[in-house]
Amino acid sequence: MRALRPPAVLPMIAAGMLVTFVTVACGRLAFGLILPFMREDLGLSYQQSGNLGTAAALGYLGLVMAAGAFAARRGGRSAVLIGTTLTTAGFVGLALSTHYLLLAACMLLLGCGTAFAYTPVVSLLAGSFPHRRGAVIGGINSGIGIGLLGASVLVPWLGQSHAQGWRMAWAVFAVAGAAASAAAFAFLPRPQPGAGGGAADLKPATPVSRNARVRLVALLYGVVGMTYIAQATFMYSYSLDAGLPALDAGRLAALMAVLSILAGPFWGTVSDRIGRPLALTIAMSLCLIGTAIPVAWPTYAGFALHYIILGCTVSGMFTSILASAADAVPSAQAPRATSFVTLFYAIGQLTGPALAGIVIDKAGFRIAFGTSCALMLAGVWLCRRLAKMVPRRT
Repeated sequence: MRALRPPAVLPMIAAGMLVTFVTVACGRLAFGLILPFMREDLGLSYQQSGNLGTAAALGYLGLVMAAGAFAARRGGRSAVLIGTTLTTAGFVGLALSTHYLLLAACMLLLGCGTAFAYTPVVSLLAGSFPHRRGAVIGGINSGIGIGLLGASVLVPWLGQSHAQGWRMAWAVFAVAGAAASAAAFAFLPRPQPGAGGGAADLKPATPVSRNARVRLVALLYGVVGMTYIAQATFMYSYSLDAGLPALDAGRLAALMAVLSILAGPFWGTVSDRIGRPLALTIAMSLCLIGTAIPVAWPTYAGFALHYIILGCTVSGMFTSILASAADAVPSAQAPRATSFVTLFYAIGQLTGPALAGIVIDKAGFRIAFGTSCALMLAGVWLCRRLAKMVPRRT
């Protein structure tokens, strides 16, 4: 692959950031901010609300491996364009639909769109810079923080200013989705002959599922999927239930988003230097502490510490996990490895919000997030196992 000139690199990274902005921040994580206003307007239970999140996770789970195979055959750029188009269609449907089943179908579209866009755009751009893989992934993921920042400011304001402000929020996301499609079309690299991703790469010597390191990383990503998506879906609702005003809770979520913008590139660079297992252990341990604080201390200060700590560390988990999967295999198999571990993340997304919704309905928020802490503790143990499998850096 020919070296890319700096003026070409920056638009590529910016396009990748916009794709993650739309498909991950708006399409998945902002749902937790919109949910209280949707639930109140439509009269949904927490279990029904959790099932909407599960619908998105089901779409992601069902297509994530197919999206990886499609990207290998047709190129990552084509997969990303399909993903942003599906996500935009889902946003439009959510802005207009009133029936619960239609809303669930639109959430399913969001999950399908994320499957086709997120992992392919990460593999496409990170594969261009194998020696700076962590930093590139961190930079792309900073789009998630920017999206959360915008949603954290926009959604509470619309929700409190307009009777159906949540529909307006989905409409704004649809406009952003159209912009992401245009940017991906204009700036993401097209497949180059002999650059990988062609027919020669379709039959790797050893399936990535037989790689012990990849399997362990997949289990870790499954833990992250169960715990972080449940947090993203219900922590804002928990803060409102604990008595925080909607605007104050929104500002805390916005603070988390601001911190995550810088945290993505930071953790990527750190993982490039100190190694993925150590960076992942530190990040997951801090996320465990940050989630435990509002369980024990459900006050404004407790929620503030939660959002600050997670804002500084969540990007470290995502960046280190994806880079760990790519590091565990030859370069030609990296897209397959990231797709495989993302399948486990999708399973976590599928089960986490639904189970959390049931637990919240029956036992309350503190029990639900206490269970998340126990799962993250198991994740920290898995991080230590991974550290023993990776050669030490000299």
